[in-house]
Amino acid sequence: MAKIRVLVVDDSLFMRKLIARFIEEDPLLQVAGMACNGEEAVHMASKLRPDVITMDVEMPVMNGLDALEQIMKKCPAPVVMLSSLTQEGANETILALELGAVDFIQKPSGSTSADLYRVKGEILLKIKSAAETPLAALKPRLRYRQVAQRAASISRPLANGAAARKSFSQMIAIGTSTGGPRALSEVIGALPAGFPYPVLVVQHMPPTFTKSLAQRLDASSSVRVVEAADGETIYGGTVYIAPGNYHMTVQEAGGEYKIKLNQDPQRNGHRPSVDVLYESVVRLNRLKRHYVIMTGMGSDGAKGMLLAKESGSASTIAEAKDSCVVFGMPRAAIEYNCVDHVVPLGRIAATILEVTG
Repeated sequence: MAKIRVLVVDDSLFMRKLIARFIEEDPLLQVAGMACNGEEAVHMASKLRPDVITMDVEMPVMNGLDALEQIMKKCPAPVVMLSSLTQEGANETILALELGAVDFIQKPSGSTSADLYRVKGEILLKIKSAAETPLAALKPRLRYRQVAQRAASISRPLANGAAARKSFSQMIAIGTSTGGPRALSEVIGALPAGFPYPVLVVQHMPPTFTKSLAQRLDASSSVRVVEAADGETIYGGTVYIAPGNYHMTVQEAGGEYKIKLNQDPQRNGHRPSVDVLYESVVRLNRLKRHYVIMTGMGSDGAKGMLLAKESGSASTIAEAKDSCVVFGMPRAAIEYNCVDHVVPLGRIAATILEVTG
């Protein structure tokens, strides 16, 4: 079996050598080359045609975001970003995912993390997963470049009228992971203004990143998008993103529906977990419920979708393989034979409108 060839891009010589050492210690991987800035990365990506690129964000001459954009235009390849833990790092990472990056890895500490060995296993796993990503699934959402400044603004307040009402008859629950930010921008961005139902989303992401994701989706969508808060009332026409490190559930109280967050143990290796959200929504018998599962590694959400289907009064939608960055989560649900509609990413919003119409 041919080894996966990796281009390592980082302005720190220490980081380049450390990541290269991790790669060379894995029998399935090999270092195709190393670049010290974005301009050199673009040149080497075109020359070497690596299977995967690891890319730092902050670099001299040309930063990682500009390099990523050039690579996606000239010689597309799966890119895994290395991100800092700061809010700025989260904002840049979400933008990178919208520009075509497959996934990201958080540096444990600072721009030069001597303790990068703590995430060695994650680095190797994500490189291997990225290598399997179809190039057709890397299409960037370049319009995010145009709304990057707006994305830093505070989410829109509740509007008056139908989009803000507490009374609604249907609810949509969406679960996604690797490749999810770009998929969510496609789906949420296609929902029309005045869409009357609430949408609850679990995206596997750490704290800070989910806030940035909600802000960016809010800036580029016709519907309102917020990071969910414990105890808040759910309104139609609003999308609620589960905050990182918290499971998100729904409770009915006094004729209203409220968000409840908790830090119960991880499920399927995740908190938030898609299964936890789905199981919570299943109990809302007065509502017509719809469940969507999209690109992601693993099987989180599959058992919850099966439970939803067995409970009745539910429609289930899975993203088709050809548009998935990683076909793990949708495939697991499809294999349970509990999916009504298997559609490519570009058809998911239309399918939601059809089943809720």
